[in-house]
Amino acid sequence: MAKYIAQISWQRPQNDIFIDQKYSRVHTWAFDGGIQVMASASPTIVPLPYSNAEHIDPEEAFVASLSSCHMLFFLHFAAKAGLVVNRYVDSAEGLMKHNAQGKLAITDVILKPKVEWQDGATVVATTLRALHHQAHEACFLANSVLTEIEVQPQ
Repeated sequence: MAKYIAQISWQRPQNDIFIDQKYSRVHTWAFDGGIQVMASASPTIVPLPYSNAEHIDPEEAFVASLSSCHMLFFLHFAAKAGLVVNRYVDSAEGLMKHNAQGKLAITDVILKPKVEWQDGATVVATTLRALHHQAHEACFLANSVLTEIEVQPQ
């Protein structure tokens, strides 16, 4: 068993009334390696100035986590197959809409990985699909959520 810890901290600014719903949603994420990340509610959910578009929001982090997990397993399986990856870039997207229970949720995540292979090599489509399938099946974050995750290699 592995245990993962994140400390999330928020403090009400002195002049914020709070009960009027006009308070800052800016907060900090701290991780065991020492890194701290400024976070906020998404401006699409909580309007400015009560959110901060420059900070990461939970929805972006959710999408990034799924993309990162997929990439790390993809790299593992590519290396295991003797394929050398020079670069991997994913412009992942998460779609929020009402789910079957009528609740807002990130219902779909679309991964759009673009892979550059060593010396400009190309990998046949069936091998690329197989690597992405293996990565998706192995990704424990994808296995932890109900969100539909689609991989669209670029």
